[in-house]
Order: sequence, then structure tokens, then C-alpha cells
Amino acid sequence: MTLHALSSLPGWDFQYKILVILGTVALSLSLRTFPYPALRKLGALGVLATSFLIGWLLSGGIVSVGVFCASSWLLLPWLEILTRIRKLTLPLEKNLRHKTPPNSGTFPALDEITGEVEGEGFEHVDDVGWDWQDYAQFFRLFYKPADRAQSAICLIDQHDVAFYYLSISSRAQDGTIWTTWNYPFSYSLKLVPQWRVNRLRGDQTFLQMYESHRHFLNMNRVALADLAELDPATIQQDIQKDLRAQVTHNIAAGILKQNATGEIRYSWRGMFFIWMQFLRDLVRLS
Repeated sequence: MTLHALSSLPGWDFQYKILVILGTVALSLSLRTFPYPALRKLGALGVLATSFLIGWLLSGGIVSVGVFCASSWLLLPWLEILTRIRKLTLPLEKNLRHKTPPNSGTFPALDEITGEVEGEGFEHVDDVGWDWQDYAQFFRLFYKPADRAQSAICLIDQHDVAFYYLSISSRAQDGTIWTTWNYPFSYSLKLVPQWRVNRLRGDQTFLQMYESHRHFLNMNRVALADLAELDPATIQQDIQKDLRAQVTHNIAAGILKQNATGEIRYSWRGMFFIWMQFLRDLVRLS
């Protein structure tokens, strides 16, 4: 039976169409609550199916309208890319400095997460960050000498949207940086070749992240002797060098470009890169 024939069956009235749409919404949201990735993926696909049904059913069975509604999710990021990211400028040098921690209203979980990190033997090194126009970044830095591992709690506040993530890094003597983090999105820049990332879901505790990081090192045959001993006093400078290397790498890759005043912004190639990163998140559906 074709879609057109189905839409013309007796009783296929407006109320029934609404019930079908609401049922699909309920099923999709229910699937998204399960801890199993396969079911969560089905739930996310259900969102696309709901969009298709809204266009198809409410247009009287016009399939192209349903396809347009479903595919609009893929084009939606361009609204943000063209209206905000295209105009976004950042400094070439992100000079980190000592920074007062955000208050409990801005970052209520900071003290609790700090306790979790210190509970695993990490020592609080410093609070640093940088600000630029309506963009601000805060790092709370930690170091564990016994494992030659550094950790950070990072808060990003940009354009009235704020989120945080945790990271654990080990720097090998050959220059490779092994990082485990729960950054919630696909990264908006190309990673430098020497950076290896183990990405986890945001619902992981710090202990789970730390265990995953040690497993990450073991799987790649990175022993403690392969890691560089760090000076806690220079961790801030190391991160600043990493940020500069990231910018330099992306300028060379054409993702970023530098304007006449020395500031950097995304090129058209970079904007397409961000869009592809969004599609990657959509497919991953983690």
C-alpha cells in the first residue's frame, strides 16, 4: 500500500493524525531515556520520523513536504553559523591569567566536582582563564604527580550559553598528548596531529573518567615511564601553548583565517567544517 493510499483511508482524519504524531513523539522520547546506545539512536531517529509525519500527514499526504520537514534538522545549524559564528572573532593569542572562580549561581557544581577530583589524589594547582568580548573560559587545574596526569574543570560561557566539561591529560615525552574528556560536542576545530582524544559521555563520574583514561593509556601501550613529569607551576603555560598550536594548525588547514587587525575568525571552509561536526554528532547520537 502506497503512502498516498494510506492517507486516504476512511477514518484517517485530523484527530487520528495528531494521535499518530503524538504517539511517535512519546515513543521517541521514551527510547531516549534508555541507557542502551542502540535504543537511544532509535529514539533520535524517531525525532526525524516525527518531523516527517508532521509534514506528510498535515499536508494531506504530500511526501515531499514530509521529507523537507525531516531534512530541516540538517540545515538548522546554518541559522547559527550564518548569524553568529560567521561574525565571531577571537584573539590570536589566548593569554591565560589567574582568574577568580565563578560564583555558585554561575557554576553550582564546581565545589562538588573539585571534591571528586581531589578525592582521586589530584592537587589543585590554580584557577585560570581568559575573556574576550562575550566569550569567557575558566579552567580549574589539577595535577597528580604519582601518575604524571593533569586534570581540568573547564567552564565555557559564550553568547548567553554556558557549559562545562572535565578533562584528564597525560603528556608523553615524545610530545603526544593523551586526553580523556567529556566535551559535549564534536570539537569545533581540527585537532593537532599529536593530540589523542578519548571522548566519553557527560554522565560519567570523574572516577569513571579516570579509570577510562588509565585504560586508554594501557590500550595504547603508554607506560608511566613514557610520560613526562610536569611542573605544576608551568601547566598554565603548557595549556596556553596547546591553544596556540591549535589555532596555528587550523589557520594552516584553512579552518580559520586571520584578519587585518590580527584577530581570527572562521573561513567559509571552517563554517562547513562546523556543520559537518554537527552532522557527526547527529549520527553519533551519544
